[in-house]
Amino acid sequence: MADVPPTGSPDPVSQPFSPPSSAPYPGAPDLSVPSAPPAEPTHHVPPSEAPTAPGSAPVAPGSAPVAPGSAPVAPGSAPVAPGSAPAAWPAGSVPGNVTAAEVPSDAVPPFPTEPVQTVAPIPGRRSGWRRWLPVTGVIALIAAAAIGMLIFLGYNIGLTGLAVGLTAAILPVPLLASAFAWLDRYEPEPVKYLIFCFAWGAAVATAAALAVNTGAAWLFDKIGLPEALVAVVVAPFIEESMKALGPILLFWRRRAEWSGITDGIVYCGLSALGFAMVENVLYLGGHGYAAGAEQYGPATGLTNVFLIFIVRILFTGFAHPLFTSMTGIGLGLSARSADRNVRWLAPIGGLLLAMILHGTFNLLPTLSAATGESLIMLYGYLGFMVPFFFAVVGFAIALRSWEGRLTERVLHHYVRTGWFAPPEVAALGSLGRRHSARQWAKRVAGPHGGKAMKSFQFAATRLAILRDGMQRGLAGDQNEMVKATFEERELLGAITGYRSVFAGRDPQTPPAWWDGQLYRISFPDGVVRAVAPPAEPVMPVPVQLPPAYAYGPPPFAPAPQYPQYPGPQYPGQYPPSYR
Repeated sequence: MADVPPTGSPDPVSQPFSPPSSAPYPGAPDLSVPSAPPAEPTHHVPPSEAPTAPGSAPVAPGSAPVAPGSAPVAPGSAPVAPGSAPAAWPAGSVPGNVTAAEVPSDAVPPFPTEPVQTVAPIPGRRSGWRRWLPVTGVIALIAAAAIGMLIFLGYNIGLTGLAVGLTAAILPVPLLASAFAWLDRYEPEPVKYLIFCFAWGAAVATAAALAVNTGAAWLFDKIGLPEALVAVVVAPFIEESMKALGPILLFWRRRAEWSGITDGIVYCGLSALGFAMVENVLYLGGHGYAAGAEQYGPATGLTNVFLIFIVRILFTGFAHPLFTSMTGIGLGLSARSADRNVRWLAPIGGLLLAMILHGTFNLLPTLSAATGESLIMLYGYLGFMVPFFFAVVGFAIALRSWEGRLTERVLHHYVRTGWFAPPEVAALGSLGRRHSARQWAKRVAGPHGGKAMKSFQFAATRLAILRDGMQRGLAGDQNEMVKATFEERELLGAITGYRSVFAGRDPQTPPAWWDGQLYRISFPDGVVRAVAPPAEPVMPVPVQLPPAYAYGPPPFAPAPQYPQYPGPQYPGQYPPSYR
């Protein structure tokens, strides 16, 4: 939509336009678009004429784009085959490593002069038994551990205790899981990976921790050590290690799904949530209902369940996710760092901090029971655990906001080459703006427009994460850099396709193009004027223009056939003949 204030007609800008230069990363082929002649202030476009790119045939309406997966290249340059080094790298001179300093912040591809793919990219993955064998093995391990835990709990606390404990332990899970989902709204992770982490914590981690803790208690009793040491020394080590193992496996096999610290907190937090749920089943159903019902009857058992529920879930239900989130922070730092030392030391440091916090938390009731001073637990809880919990929550919320503005910090490089218009980038800066953009797209293009805008926002976020990683030097060698470059172009092609669903369909705005520096707006008198963008970009929400400019097709009607040119009508590169 045109970036035009609703208070009046914009003034034409008479200065000439020169496309911004775009230098790829060192060693890559020159992808810059040849300079165009200076643009005149205005051009009269008769309705019967459809200008096309100089030296090119007109593009027929409805013509098919290039095959999916192909990357746009500069005019006159040969395409680069996926997975191969660019032609500008002579044999034997390809750099072994690509550092962050070698990737200029504005090294983005220019807007294409040919059609690009208009479908969402599908990342390639291995097929056949090499892919399905590890997946089948993990599913079998989780299923076996879950069945084993059900048999163990049913045998030890009885079916009634299991049912009561499971019912009470499940109650806080939707609330806490929703909190993690809220934290991950800017770039939601695949649901299957979230389920994997939760199931790993609930089945595999609890089964392993139960076996090790039980064995350690038996061993300590044999050698004369107090059983309390199990809770302070053994349990923090084995429980935090097993809860973190599932997310670590995901980090190893699906590194691309880790885009920062927020992802680490979400994955590890869900693993800890599953662990805490099954552990609460044991406490609520076994130590609560089964023990009380065996001594005094079901009423006493339910009373015990109520009291334990208050202590373990309402007061300390945050403990396991809080501890394991330290490991998640370490894994998130490792995922976004190009320093090899940080990649190894950050996860180890996060895991050690999680064990220390867990051991400290278990030490408080142990000291209270050993000394008979209940105030030790109270002071430790109120003086350390609660403040630390709120500090981590505040950190996670601030981090969520900071990562949400990553698009504004990174995508402005693509604005200068015409891939994005300023309002589009500004509309990605907060969840409120994104919601308004989806509502606008749904209004002008129907339900499909709203879905396309949602996909547009997701692809733009992935593009910002990818570009940020390239600038950080995460693509450590030339093969990874080539792969990242082609993934970047796939995302740009997908963004162009999503945009075509809702762009140019708002009857309240005139046809407009963004050329990287100025807007080219077609006015009702048939004149295309160059208009400078305002200091504050207008969000893509419904804008009421003066009656003189409120023209266009009826709502949800097909977009009018304006002069065809390679790329989207709005926002994108302006028609070459308008230069």
